[in-house]
Amino acid sequence: MLALYTATVLVSATLLFFVQPMFARMVLPLLGGSPAVWNTALVFFQIALLAGYGYVHFATSRLGVRHQVVLHLALMVLAFTCLPIAIPRGWTPPTQQDPIPWLLALMTMAIGLPFFVVSTTGPLMQRWLGATQHSAARDPYFLYAASNLGSLLGLLSYPLLLEPRLRIAQQSALWLVGYGTLAALTLGCAALTLRNPGRAGSPLPVEPSTLGAESARAERPTLRRRLRWLLLAMAPASLMMGVTTHITTDVAAIPLLWVVPLALYLLSFTLVFASRPPLRHEIMVVLLRMLVLPLILVMQTRATDPVLMLMALHLLFLFVAAMVCHGELARDRPDATHLTEFYLWLALGGALGGVFNALIAPRVFTAVAEYPIAIVLACLLAPSPAPSRPGSRARVLDLAIPLAIGLLLLGGMGLMEARGIPLTRVIVVGTYAGLAFVIYGFRKRPLRFALALAAILIANPQDLDERRRAVYAERSFFGINRVVKDDTGKILQLLHGTTVHGMERIVPLECREPLGYYVRSGPIGDVFRALGDPAAGRRVAVAGLGAGALAAYANAGERWTYYEIDPAVQHIATDPKLFCYLHECPAEVRVVLGDARLSLAATDERYDLMILDAYSSDAIPVHLLTREALRLYFERLAPHGVLVLHLSNRYFDLVPLVARLAADAGLVCRVSDSYGFTMKDIAEGKIPSLYAVVARSAEDLRALASDPPWKPARQEARVGLWTDDYSSLVSVFRRN
Repeated sequence: MLALYTATVLVSATLLFFVQPMFARMVLPLLGGSPAVWNTALVFFQIALLAGYGYVHFATSRLGVRHQVVLHLALMVLAFTCLPIAIPRGWTPPTQQDPIPWLLALMTMAIGLPFFVVSTTGPLMQRWLGATQHSAARDPYFLYAASNLGSLLGLLSYPLLLEPRLRIAQQSALWLVGYGTLAALTLGCAALTLRNPGRAGSPLPVEPSTLGAESARAERPTLRRRLRWLLLAMAPASLMMGVTTHITTDVAAIPLLWVVPLALYLLSFTLVFASRPPLRHEIMVVLLRMLVLPLILVMQTRATDPVLMLMALHLLFLFVAAMVCHGELARDRPDATHLTEFYLWLALGGALGGVFNALIAPRVFTAVAEYPIAIVLACLLAPSPAPSRPGSRARVLDLAIPLAIGLLLLGGMGLMEARGIPLTRVIVVGTYAGLAFVIYGFRKRPLRFALALAAILIANPQDLDERRRAVYAERSFFGINRVVKDDTGKILQLLHGTTVHGMERIVPLECREPLGYYVRSGPIGDVFRALGDPAAGRRVAVAGLGAGALAAYANAGERWTYYEIDPAVQHIATDPKLFCYLHECPAEVRVVLGDARLSLAATDERYDLMILDAYSSDAIPVHLLTREALRLYFERLAPHGVLVLHLSNRYFDLVPLVARLAADAGLVCRVSDSYGFTMKDIAEGKIPSLYAVVARSAEDLRALASDPPWKPARQEARVGLWTDDYSSLVSVFRRN
């Protein structure tokens, strides 16, 4: 009997976390591969989960078991009409408005009902088991651990097993089979529930020895207790999304990284709700307060090396904080009578955490401020390691001491700046190390401890230097774009997270000289010297605007069209107070907002040269590197037109993929790099780069063929042919 209930919960949870990345993968081509697609999708799934838990709470508190079974099976049958999962026809994302409402509406139409139905399985099976005569009915919460284990399996299996081996249509068909299996298992559970009714068909009371005195009480939970559940669920959900954004923005923009924080988040649920939790809650509480201090230290010093150690620290803190918050929830869980209401509050907390991070924070903050806020909240919610006697003096000190720490830090920094004393790394690290010892002494006072952390997060000496260098910052659906001066103060840089997307000299007479990946001594300089006659009125298309540095190669009489998906980037590149490339360009230039592939498909214009400059970030737009995409590019190229791809990337080796695509289409492909740049070159604003050129015939590349750096692109057996229905980022991960 337990095996059937457990299998049902496992299958449902696996389906939930299989469909999430699968549908996000379907949507990515419509929104340019932005990481915000995943965050928005996660919010939708959290809200749908909340709706599912609300349905279970309503049904089980208002209806008898027999009516619950009839209603739920009817909903499962109705959801079959929405399968297999696919993008509905006619859905095109907006180019001028915020795409979040459009994306949420699309997900509601395409997968809303199936996801809603599957999301109800976990709490419903626990409630049904609690309504039987089985001994486990006294405490069915172990099924929650099984549910999160299934979620973990679904989450990890998609990028590692399913995506590399199955096309999108096959994945959707597999999910349909899984849903059919779930329906059969649910029918079996319904039959067992009806055949083995408990006393009055309701859950048995939980033994005090099992859950403790408070959890054993069957009284209705108080408002204070419910709000505590809400915050304990909200903090780790916000922390999970915040740590992902922080790492990819400020440490290392590594793709697929969202899998790890979410996996740790789910693992914590599995462990704390297990019948015998393997990790002691008290140890997790101590570790939380020990780990947060070095974490704050590396955040305040803006450390980026060593990358693996820093990521491990962030992820370890996330896991421990989730263990503490979820552990508090497990210790305070009510008896089975209030099981569905408990899950409803958990789902509401998770949804609020997601809404705050994905919808509110990008509109309120220009930096990833949601992450430190979640850190402080998690520390505030952690229980005190030892009881302390409350008193008015202690409460006043809980507020006064953190305030004094913040004021002393700000005052000390202001005094040093006024006297011209440089804030060296030694001074900053020494100051925070000393404060860490002081703050650790507050561990018995959670409020004082958390507020002291908030004080040193706000009073950050590194912010002085960043404010000094910062010129402009704008946060949009597609990420955080910052314009800053480099260490010399002579060059402006456009940064998207930690990735440089454009550079320009501040000196007016030198501002049109291309820098970074686009220097004249690099591969792209070879292309413009070798291909085409500037006097011929060349037509050029560029996917990816950046700072507009490629416009430095434009000549009078030419027509240049940039395709850019992020309105914030367009605003930055076209503002002459920030970058002058477009403002000073002698050619006719226009910027088309929207996904490059969709925009190219909507035009009949033909180009002599097409440059794809969208692959240097962590969010690789997969749909721009498929067989169908390559076919479109050459439909938009003139008979002797050339396609140029900028392939510089810290984490992906895209050359074998481009070589495979070109060979499949019967095209010629050559590559060149400038990895031989010296430190002096780099100090002058040159960044090593990698480019590929693709043409219909070798004759079209004859001018480059005589240049030794341009070599035939290599193919590798491990890299398959990407199509709109199949891709595998794992296959193009750099091995060194």
